[in-house]
Amino acid sequence: MTESAAEVQQLGSSYELEIGGMTCASCANRIERKLNKLDGVTASVNYATEKAKVEVPAGYDPALLITEVEKTGYTATLPAPKKVSTTSAGAIGTGEDEVDHELVSLRNRLIGSVVLAVPVIVLAMLPALQFTYWQWASLALAAPVIVWGAWPFHKAAWTNLRHGAATMDTLISLGTTAAFLWSLYALFFGTAGEPGMTHPFELTVAPSDGAANIYLEVAAGVTMFILAGRYFEKRSKRQAGAALRALLELGAKEVAVLRGGVETLIGVEDLRVGDEFIVRPGEKIATDGVIVTGTSAVDASMLTGESVPVEVGVGDTVTGATVNAGGRLVVRATRVGADTQLAQMAKLVEDAQSGKAEVQRLADRISGVFVPIVIAIAVGTLGVWLGAGFGTTAAFTAAVAVLIIACPCALGLATPTALLVGTGRGAQLGILIKGPEVLESTRKIDTVVLDKTGTVTSGKMTLVEVHTAPDTDRSELLRLAGALENASEHPIAKAIVKGAVEEVGALPTPEDFANVEGKGVQGIVDGHAVLVGRETLLAEWSQQLPDDLAAAKAAAESEGKTAVAVGWDGQARGVLVVADAVKPTSTQAVAQLKGLGLTPILLTGDNETVARQIAAEVGIDRVIAEVLPAGKVEVVSRLQAEGKVVAMVGDGVNDAPALAQADLGLAMGSGTDVAIEASDITLVRGDLRAAADAIRLSRRTLGTIKTNLFWAFAYNVAAIPLAALGLLNPMLAGAAMAFSSVFVVGNSLRLRSFRSNATN
Repeated sequence: MTESAAEVQQLGSSYELEIGGMTCASCANRIERKLNKLDGVTASVNYATEKAKVEVPAGYDPALLITEVEKTGYTATLPAPKKVSTTSAGAIGTGEDEVDHELVSLRNRLIGSVVLAVPVIVLAMLPALQFTYWQWASLALAAPVIVWGAWPFHKAAWTNLRHGAATMDTLISLGTTAAFLWSLYALFFGTAGEPGMTHPFELTVAPSDGAANIYLEVAAGVTMFILAGRYFEKRSKRQAGAALRALLELGAKEVAVLRGGVETLIGVEDLRVGDEFIVRPGEKIATDGVIVTGTSAVDASMLTGESVPVEVGVGDTVTGATVNAGGRLVVRATRVGADTQLAQMAKLVEDAQSGKAEVQRLADRISGVFVPIVIAIAVGTLGVWLGAGFGTTAAFTAAVAVLIIACPCALGLATPTALLVGTGRGAQLGILIKGPEVLESTRKIDTVVLDKTGTVTSGKMTLVEVHTAPDTDRSELLRLAGALENASEHPIAKAIVKGAVEEVGALPTPEDFANVEGKGVQGIVDGHAVLVGRETLLAEWSQQLPDDLAAAKAAAESEGKTAVAVGWDGQARGVLVVADAVKPTSTQAVAQLKGLGLTPILLTGDNETVARQIAAEVGIDRVIAEVLPAGKVEVVSRLQAEGKVVAMVGDGVNDAPALAQADLGLAMGSGTDVAIEASDITLVRGDLRAAADAIRLSRRTLGTIKTNLFWAFAYNVAAIPLAALGLLNPMLAGAAMAFSSVFVVGNSLRLRSFRSNATN
């Protein structure tokens, strides 16, 4: 490993090792224990991702970690620096998918084993097909399967044996080798090789002359079934990681950048912060940035799942990998490479998929002691059958059945496959789960605290009501007021302008404009002397609000909204009401959260009147208002002290401590980086319904893990006694064992069908 590569991979005092040679959760558990015995080292090995995350003291030589893993009988490397291929979102990609040589090898071995083993199994099952020398034909067909097809199991078993360990590969190798050697003994030294020998297929084992029976179908069949399980396991891991690879592959590879006023086409990897680049209609935005010139609509569906394009203009931020659906834009890059939103999303997904949940740690610990116990049971079974006076064949068959049925491959697959598929599906829906431990939190949550501004509401002032005097046209009111406010930079002015443009279209240009400090604005529009602002501004010009407008203004202010008076040509003409509007989807989101058994609480720094108005609108019963930013943590802590398990949904910097304090923190992706960093789940869409989706997905994933674990445990607990009692043919034991692994993988892949309840 070169020094530069080590520098690339080292993150403070952390290293990530790529582990080779693992074939089950027992392997991962063994490596993890070995690494954790080193002074100052904390390691977590994940069988699903075949990676080890290792925390070491500063200055620790990573070569020592690699040496320790190799002593254990496996391989370890620091990943080579990836060729930087920045996508249009600035995410660091790896270009074309590398060929998975292990998957190719497994597929070849599986295909070869199926072709050779199926005839052996058919001959053994159907006595009518057993021609004169069928047993020797079976040997010719089965030998390559048992030696070449099962070679990965034999190799791993030998490696583990040299290091004094036993894993699931030990069981597979021992069971198939024992069946093969017994068959060779019966063929060459017993009566099984004589012409005309028949071998009826039986479900149960009965005492008989062992030298007259062969078990080639057992060894070949078990090898074939287990290879199938391993192959589909490996392939499912690649399929489950497709969401992460899809994130990294979004976007174009080139960008038209403006340097010195000249448009130059460069690779996106050469884009720098501060560069201004052109995005034409239909093109993908190269990286995160701020619009310098132009207006357009941006389609962010590939990133957020929202199907409706968002209108943007000068000063608005845009995210890389989204599509410019309208006019020509000039964007100034604010974040490139690994700092972009897309790159951070990809990292969150990868971190989530390489972590370990508590249920997975339990499975790992159990699998670490399971193998020796099973071998002891097999030896005990052999001894008991022989001691009870049964024949060698019956005793041997029962012992082999124990070895085969006990292989806990399903146990090793139960958690990682569900995690991979669940977090990958979440990424596709704009739900980024930071770590598998989050799944356990979602199961216990009973209270969800919702920050008001930016979470339940849009966080931006919006024109929500228009009240006109009896002799005033609504469109004229909006046209004149909007035109005058268009010259102002005030947030309330921008809200009025936006509402006016949406309703009446283009606005005229004021002939004169003046800002009256603290009161409003005044000017000339289309020959009219227009006033927009506080009621006192109009009063100075002897323009009094009529009773109906005064009542509308008072009603709006009683609800915590902002009322703006408008007058011209010596008369008050109307009242415009501006407020931080509730998001259209918030009411549906609150109903979905209640449907999950959660109690929603609205938390805000606004006054009680405003808070209760918003809460009533969306269906929230409990409100905690007038809370200072620092007090949000205290609110969460107080709820926890009451025995509640709290989820917090927020988007601002002042929400970050509360998000970290909560049992489950959910950050709106439209919020600040600080909030996102402090949360457990990031909701890429600025839609509160995603919070309900996130909790449903997390619970569904956890439920899938538990189903998988139950199946794996119950299967072994029930099947081992049956095998030991001679009630299970070894070949059927192998088929059933392989089926359990396929069941676990298939059950996990069902998570890919998870659908969002959000409807646009």
